[in-house]
Amino acid sequence: MRTYLKKSVILLLLAISTCFNASAKPADTDPVTVKGFHLDLRIQVMKLPALKKFVNDLSKRGINTIVMEWEGSYPFEKEPLIANRYAYTRAEVAEFISYCKSLKVQVIPLQQSFGHVEYILRNYKYAAQREDQKDFSQVCPSEPELNKALFTTLYKDMIATHNSPYLHIGGDETYLLGHCEKCKKRAAEIGLSRLYFDHVKMLCDIVVSLGKRPIVWADIALKYPDYIKLLPKETIFIDWNYGWDVNHFGDHTKLLNSGYEIWGSPSIRSYPDNYFLTDWQKHFNNIHDFVPLSRKLNYKGIVITSWSTSGVYSSLFESEDELIDLFAIRHVYPLSGFNILVDYYLNTLAGKSALPVEQFIDQYAKEHYGFDKDKAAQLRKALFAAPYNVQRGKVISKQGLSIANLLDTAENSLKTLKELKPAKGLEEYRHYLLMAEIRVYYLRFMLIESEVNAPSFTAEQVPAYAAKVKALLDDEPRLSKEFAELNGGFLHPGGVEEENILRSQKIRVLYDRLAKIK
Repeated sequence: MRTYLKKSVILLLLAISTCFNASAKPADTDPVTVKGFHLDLRIQVMKLPALKKFVNDLSKRGINTIVMEWEGSYPFEKEPLIANRYAYTRAEVAEFISYCKSLKVQVIPLQQSFGHVEYILRNYKYAAQREDQKDFSQVCPSEPELNKALFTTLYKDMIATHNSPYLHIGGDETYLLGHCEKCKKRAAEIGLSRLYFDHVKMLCDIVVSLGKRPIVWADIALKYPDYIKLLPKETIFIDWNYGWDVNHFGDHTKLLNSGYEIWGSPSIRSYPDNYFLTDWQKHFNNIHDFVPLSRKLNYKGIVITSWSTSGVYSSLFESEDELIDLFAIRHVYPLSGFNILVDYYLNTLAGKSALPVEQFIDQYAKEHYGFDKDKAAQLRKALFAAPYNVQRGKVISKQGLSIANLLDTAENSLKTLKELKPAKGLEEYRHYLLMAEIRVYYLRFMLIESEVNAPSFTAEQVPAYAAKVKALLDDEPRLSKEFAELNGGFLHPGGVEEENILRSQKIRVLYDRLAKIK
């Protein structure tokens, strides 16, 4: 039984369901009016034609809302330092939103306004608003005047280009809450909940004053719920759940009883996904379970997320206090390779219940690849096999697996995928093959890395292991070429190049050390 369907939670849902049934709504009425998809453009910025095609395909299947996490890809007029090298032009933003409007799809802008604001605070123009001068992830809530001025400017800009009645202000994962000296003092006096909600209320009030409804991620409100009712009644919370117990962040009933409108949010790409791993089964199960649960809880919207990165960054400093650049710590495979999960979400969102995962994959594999039931089962087994990460030479699994075991499983999965030979849909299928190739490539390196870190490793073994790493690097151009061919129409050329460089950076570093490259 999946994690969050525990006995206590089932009893909670039954009680809530009884309450909702008493409201005499027709049995066939779908409470979900907002059917959405979240696009994360933090590190993987889609070309405009690809973006339009993606939304067009979604709209044909019932999606009526796109939540755009523009981040540095949005061209602010009055704060030009925020935009990055992949930023769209004002004309492109207008073209995209106009195109979505023609499809009857609203575009909700997501402007992070508390945590996950590295792309703003990296510039020393905003240094006074940092919660920490070496961790640029969060604004200091004890600087209300500066924050109000900045975010009013940003909100007004986004409202000027977007026509949605909503504006998403973020508010999730504020890990530095109460960190700086000012905030420590305030937290000691008023508590972390009040510290959090005072800032979020200020932001929500700005949004309401501009004639829009604010949307907030619900995790911190669940963790520190005491002052949740400070927020204006127009506020909407998004309850994001990627496969855990509903009380994962805090007492879920406090959110349900808060009186605010709530939307649900599963995910297609999230932890533990990275360059070298996609936990397919986790995401299928998450969609299967949480979309129907959101309906049972009478949530008014469902918006699936698709994170290109974790939103945690590594900082490169010129000196102790001067930042040069920020690098996303975790990348995942581009959204171009996840059609099967997107389709499962759309299928589940359109129905009153979710098809069993096995049944859906059987149908999808038959329709898209020409596979019979046996081949569909092999595809599913290959995708779902051993989705474990490796840290410091250890496989993160309760199964007691070694890296060699994991590598053997990955190689068998790749072999299966190569042998299946789809009768159609080869272009889409190539993404599975490349992801599997990259995983094998990674695990081969992980095995080498664990062996050179073993106490028994000696200087005499260095040349042999340098040769092993060199053999891996010799295969990298092939992988990079395939990645560029499959994603060149999806991402900008610079984005493709960056993904290819960063994917093998760790391997190159070890090779240079072992081979003593001059």
